[in-house]
Amino acid sequence: MGEFVIKMPDVGEGVAEAELVEWYVKPGDPVREDMVLAAVMTDKATVEIPSPVDGVVLWLGAEVGDTVAVKAPLLRIEVVGEGAVEEAQTTTTEPPVKVEPANDKPVEVKTTSAPAARPFAEEKIIEPEKSVERPAAREPAERPLASPAVRLRAQEAGVDLRQVIGTGPAGRITHDDLDQFMARGAQPAAVAPAGLARKTAIEEIKVTGLRRRIAEKMRLASSRIPHITYVEEVDVTDLEDLRATMNAGRKSDQPKLTILPFLMRALVKTIGEQPGVNATFDDDAGVVTRYGAVHIGIATQTPSGLTVPVVRHAEARSIWDVAAELTRLADAARNGTAAREELSGSTITITSLGALGGIVTTPIINHPEVAIVGVNKIMTRPVWDGTQFVPRKIMNLSSSFDHRIVDGWDAAVFVQRIKALLETPALIFIEG
Repeated sequence: MGEFVIKMPDVGEGVAEAELVEWYVKPGDPVREDMVLAAVMTDKATVEIPSPVDGVVLWLGAEVGDTVAVKAPLLRIEVVGEGAVEEAQTTTTEPPVKVEPANDKPVEVKTTSAPAARPFAEEKIIEPEKSVERPAAREPAERPLASPAVRLRAQEAGVDLRQVIGTGPAGRITHDDLDQFMARGAQPAAVAPAGLARKTAIEEIKVTGLRRRIAEKMRLASSRIPHITYVEEVDVTDLEDLRATMNAGRKSDQPKLTILPFLMRALVKTIGEQPGVNATFDDDAGVVTRYGAVHIGIATQTPSGLTVPVVRHAEARSIWDVAAELTRLADAARNGTAAREELSGSTITITSLGALGGIVTTPIINHPEVAIVGVNKIMTRPVWDGTQFVPRKIMNLSSSFDHRIVDGWDAAVFVQRIKALLETPALIFIEG
C-alpha cells in the first residue's frame, strides 16, 4: 500500500489560501479518480477539488470553515500501485514501499513527490453495501452529502434532499439519484400540524463559506466608510412605456429588457459628468483612484448568498449588450459557474431587490468603492399634474456615498442627473 497526499491547489492567481466549505468524504470512504472530494472558496468563487487517484480516505487535514494555505496537505488517500507522499516541494528519502499485486510478485513503489498514480484493481475498491436499505428520509438536522451543483438543482426543483436516497460513497447524492427521485414524483411526507407547545430546541450554525465572506465584507464597509444615503423619487412612467415598446419589437436573439440596463446606461452618462463617484478609496494609503472604465457590479442573490458579478466596460456597451451580459453573469452567479475575475474589479455597484425593493433602503457601499445605487420597487401612485391627479409609475432610488470622498451636494447632483435621464429616457440614447 502507498499514500497519496492531496494538497490545497492554487485556485487563482495571487491567492495564498482558501476556505474549506464542504467535505464530501470522510475517513474510510472509498474514492475513485475524478470524484469530487471537497469544495473550497476564495473571492466568492467556489471550486470543487476532485481526486486524481482511486483509493480509500485515510485522513482529512481541515474542518469546514478552516482557512487552508495553498500547497498545504488537505487529505491523504491510501492507494494500491504507484502512490506518493508529497511533503512540501521536496522528495522524501523514505525506504521503498512493498506492494503485493495480483501475481504475488512484490513491486517497489518509491514515495517521491507527485508521480502519477495508477488506478488499482477493481476488487480493491470498497463499494457501499447494496443490500443495506437506506432510510428514505434523514433526520431534520442531518445535512445530506451532495455537490453544490446537485444542491442548486434540488433547490430550483423544490426538492428536499433529506428525502433523496444517495447511492454515492458515504451516501452522497448524485445527479442520477436526484433524477430518479424527481422521475418518481416523490414528495416529502406530509407532516401533521403541530399543536401549541413550547419549543426548546437551540441550533448553533457556524458561519462559513460565502456567508462568512459577506459578513466580513459588510463589517469592513460599515466600520470604515462613513455613509451618507440620499433618496429621490423618480417618475418612470415614460421609461416603462419605452421598455415595453422595445421588448415588443426585440429580435429573437435579444434579451428581455428590465429597468436595470436603462439605469446602467444612465449611470454611464452621469459618470461622464461626475467621474469622482466612479472610484475606489484606499484609506490606508490615502489615495483615491478614479477610473475611465465603468465596471458596474450588480448585487445578485444566489442560493449560497449575495455575490456581485461585474459588467465590465459598460461605457462601451449598447443597452442590448448590457442586458445580455447582465443576464449571462446573473445566471453564472446563481448556478455557481462565475469565474473569479467576473466577481471582482467593480468601480461602482447597483443593488436591487426587484419587486421586494421596498420604499426606501440604506445600501452599504461595496468596499473600497465610494458609491452604490439602490433600486426600490415601482408603484403606481396618484400624481397632481396641475389640474388633476393622474396615475404615474414611481420608483425611489436610494443611493449611498462615502462621505469622506463625496460631499452631500455632489451626491445630490449625481442622483438628480440620473433622475432626469430616467424620466426623459430618450436622453439616455443621445450621444455627447
